[in-house]
Amino acid sequence: MDEEQWLAERFEEHRGHLRAVAYRMLGSLTEADDAVQDAWLRLSRSGGDQVQDLRGWLTTVVARVCLNMLRARNVRREEALGVRVPDPLVSMDEELQPELQALLADSVGLALLVVLDTLSPAERLAFVLHDMFDLPFEDIAGLAGRTPAAVRQLASRARRRVKGAGVPDPDPDLARQRKVVDAFFAAARGGDFDALVAVLDPRVVLRADPGARHPAASLLVHGAEAVARQVLSGLAPVISRPALHLHPALVNGAAGVIVTMRGRPVTVVGFTVAGGRIVEIDAIADAERVRRITADALGDG
Repeated sequence: MDEEQWLAERFEEHRGHLRAVAYRMLGSLTEADDAVQDAWLRLSRSGGDQVQDLRGWLTTVVARVCLNMLRARNVRREEALGVRVPDPLVSMDEELQPELQALLADSVGLALLVVLDTLSPAERLAFVLHDMFDLPFEDIAGLAGRTPAAVRQLASRARRRVKGAGVPDPDPDLARQRKVVDAFFAAARGGDFDALVAVLDPRVVLRADPGARHPAASLLVHGAEAVARQVLSGLAPVISRPALHLHPALVNGAAGVIVTMRGRPVTVVGFTVAGGRIVEIDAIADAERVRRITADALGDG
């Protein structure tokens, strides 16, 4: 075995961990894979001969790459153009594949990723690396360009914001989740306002991300009655079309659907169900992004 092959095999041992770090940092599957690939390129150039703790070294490299990506994203201010829903992990199977399960450890659902997107890059770095991956503040300080005490404050501030956002704990029973989601679509198809309100939590949030090219079409709606009205006026007519089909799917490990039009995926919808009611609805309707997100699930990858 030559040195490059040996190094590649060692890197592959840590790929799942690195992808999990990058996904939590970025909320984007494509950017997460780019960050991991960047780490491999840097390792292959360095040779890794002097690296004693390869996992720690690679984690640091990926985190630094992700931090730079977040800072660049903030400069472009793409999020200001409309509602942004992070990339979900989508599967048509009843259980996620092992590599996807690793990405979703610690209940990293869409609801949490949405909150993480509201943090500053430095806050997100501190929270993800310390609270999710147990890195010491001393190690994070060098990445953030802050003192360990300052990084501790960043993590504390991020923790308060995450807690204050009231990220719901989804019902653990996927069958119960699916029953609620099915009732939601049945009420929408039937135009039954009262039935819709009944399956929605009073504080439900609906987010619709149509992509950066159509920011005016993005939606952020709060409250059961307001969401029900939006569903009946916007969603119900669409899902009644003969060419449109709803495919049950796992969206970040929870009940969701892939919507196809004439066989082509056009929308992904994730639901957060807690206490027998829908607490959050997150929809991505950017056709190119939906095609990419669903490629593996639909066998188009």
